[in-house]
Amino acid sequence: MLAIVAPGQGAQTPGFLAPWLAEGRVADRLNWLSTVAGIDLAHYGTQADAETIRDTAVAQPLLVAAGLVAALELFPSPADAVRRVGVAAGHSVGEITAAAGTGVLSAEQAMVLVRERGNQMAAASAARPTSMMAVIGGDATEVLAAIEAAGLTPANNNGSGQVVAAGTVEQLAEFAANPPAKARLIQLSVAGAFHTVHMEPAVAHLARLSRAITTHDPRTRLLSNADGSVVQSGADYLARLVKQVANPVRWDLCMQTMADLGVTGLLELPPSGTLTGIAKRNLKGVELFSLNTPDQIPAAREFVVKHGEPGSTSAMGTTPAWMLVVAPGKGTFHRAPNADIGTVLAPDSVIGTVDTLRNSTTVTTPHGGTIVEWLAEEGDPVAPGQPLVRLYPAADNIGGTAS
Repeated sequence: MLAIVAPGQGAQTPGFLAPWLAEGRVADRLNWLSTVAGIDLAHYGTQADAETIRDTAVAQPLLVAAGLVAALELFPSPADAVRRVGVAAGHSVGEITAAAGTGVLSAEQAMVLVRERGNQMAAASAARPTSMMAVIGGDATEVLAAIEAAGLTPANNNGSGQVVAAGTVEQLAEFAANPPAKARLIQLSVAGAFHTVHMEPAVAHLARLSRAITTHDPRTRLLSNADGSVVQSGADYLARLVKQVANPVRWDLCMQTMADLGVTGLLELPPSGTLTGIAKRNLKGVELFSLNTPDQIPAAREFVVKHGEPGSTSAMGTTPAWMLVVAPGKGTFHRAPNADIGTVLAPDSVIGTVDTLRNSTTVTTPHGGTIVEWLAEEGDPVAPGQPLVRLYPAADNIGGTAS
């Protein structure tokens, strides 16, 4: 199974887009995305220095645009991506790239949203000096306890041996003066304490904007940073995107879901290296591909063919005749009472839960419809994205949804 992932802020480096702009069609696409976002992406991706592209309002649109133009080079026909890609995910702002790549948002919606996200997060960061610091190594329990004791937030949990602490510069200084045992601290080149309470002003602005955005349900399995679950509803994914600005990124749980799905190959969109590096430590046995320049596209396509699923139809897909509801994660499925064949369900109806030793996740129908067939029985073990029930949808439940 093939996973496509998109990196988050901090992955950008000066001039990383220069090789891509040698391709005329890429330059044209980037020019269009620049027009939509109101920012000269070609300039920032080729000529600006590290300090300039560190600016949140610049970095975030630049990263999303880079991922989108590279994905179009890799998959000139979106239908190819639907057939081949088993799961998609993005880290932090990379979730917007993933949302556009799986059809939840259009490229234009993604660029407007990321422009506003970047501007609002930059404004929130300017309100008080805040930052982020990577904690490498140390005992996981002791690291989290030390972060909490310093009044910081574990803003990114990136798997074994890497947690990112975030908060005020004073709190980070105190933390650095009393680090956890056997842990190495690295100050990150970011402009604020992202994914913490300090970003709440940005959430309020984005929440208002999101109410006017029309979404579509993802064409393939799409993972959420909130909890690593497979999200079937485009409206739900957009709501999660907004809330995630002020909540921790659980990339560790996203990787666990990839492992549960049986991912064999992971390809990171440019500017790549960060997520493949994390995967190397956490997803043993999974083949990795870091896509950074257009001359790698032929090899990347071979990688896609090797790990993709030719001719398969994504479990997330819909047709006019029926619609699937799938498991958000791995666990044991328990069916809701009175959900029998022929039952008519309203949108967001509960059909059951997927339970693990850690928690219980409620499963709902993104849209209404009539239960045609149960594909998982009471007490069955299920995998992330596994179909649970087949519905005959109401006529007005097919296609996009306004959130």
